[in-house]
Amino acid sequence: MSTTVILGAGIIGVSTAYYLSEHQPASSIHLVEPSPELFASASGFAGGFLAKDWFSAAAAELGALSFEEHRRLAEKEDGARKWGYAKSTSISLSPATKNKKRVDVWCRDGASRAEAASGDGVAAGVAPEWLRRVEGDAVEVISDERSVAQVDPLQLSQFLLQKCVDAGVHLHHPAKAISIHTDTRDELSSIRIAATQSSTESDIPCTTIVITAGAWSPQVFATLFPDSTFQLPVSSLAGHSLVVKSPRWTEEHEERGCHAVFMTSQPGYSPEIFSRVGGHIYIAGLNSAAEPLPDLATDAKGRISREAVEKLRGTAREVLGEDNVEVVREGLCFRPVTDKGTPILDRIPDKCLGPAVRTRPGAEGGVYLAAGHGPWGISMSLGTGKVMAEVVQGRQLSADVSRLALEV
Repeated sequence: MSTTVILGAGIIGVSTAYYLSEHQPASSIHLVEPSPELFASASGFAGGFLAKDWFSAAAAELGALSFEEHRRLAEKEDGARKWGYAKSTSISLSPATKNKKRVDVWCRDGASRAEAASGDGVAAGVAPEWLRRVEGDAVEVISDERSVAQVDPLQLSQFLLQKCVDAGVHLHHPAKAISIHTDTRDELSSIRIAATQSSTESDIPCTTIVITAGAWSPQVFATLFPDSTFQLPVSSLAGHSLVVKSPRWTEEHEERGCHAVFMTSQPGYSPEIFSRVGGHIYIAGLNSAAEPLPDLATDAKGRISREAVEKLRGTAREVLGEDNVEVVREGLCFRPVTDKGTPILDRIPDKCLGPAVRTRPGAEGGVYLAAGHGPWGISMSLGTGKVMAEVVQGRQLSADVSRLALEV
């Protein structure tokens, strides 16, 4: 089995390494992450909402596979304790929509993800006890614990990475891939990695590269293949978030289950509120495609908008009441998105790598891309890792991802 280098150690990257290591020596897998802090973007700052059947037809099988993998892994590894895996109920505080929007449009017009729920229809429900009610609002259950769940994405990412490292996967961090090299047949043969803290460079012999750098994937590709005129069709969507604690959400309430609350406060702003195991409540919904992508994920800390934070604080007060809401963390992350609204899981054709680069055929080599998951990176992470491992290793696929191919 050839050496595989994975560029980007977010949840998609570590999931891919985790599943690759089940069928090849872990020592033949290398993870490369340039950010000085691991999981400093969406992998650590996302909501952690999992759905089974909220996806368009192109991603439906991947979404269902991933939901099952989350359940299976949590049962096997005590996910409830280690990363807050919990069955959930999703509710909407918005009027029922007869003609639901495709989830693909979520990142384009500020719509609620709840409009893509694929359950049997909304039904009147009981609001979670922590939710502050106002006269005239209506609670509608749109999915129950059979098709939605909740995790803490940072804890899940850390768990997967630790499993990889314990198995023998090499982690290069902080480090950056700066160039590739070819052999006498112009085939990919190695990749040069620069360790940013020691200013040392090393060449890793490899025939397979998997780009899982999220919103930074186009920059990674352009650096490694400077003679290529092809640009990866992935862009970024910035999103602010808060994690808060409230006396309204207690351990006693946790025992009765977590909730995902989707609401529409005003046009273009659809807050999402998730109660988590461990006493935390996550609040998000302010997204912007205009925020420029920083060089490194950690650079986002200095860009957090006070206006955005205050708007989210206002939502916290609205749904939790005025008293004793403690802000635990403010966040800004950058989700990778595509124009189609669905992720790309595919091998990048050799013709896109430039005139002087080829790769070995089939499972012997190749350059691959797994990015563009938008708001579904955590939910689809395990399924993506499993399928990408199967693609790279030339095994039968567990889900049909043919409609998630790279268009060239």
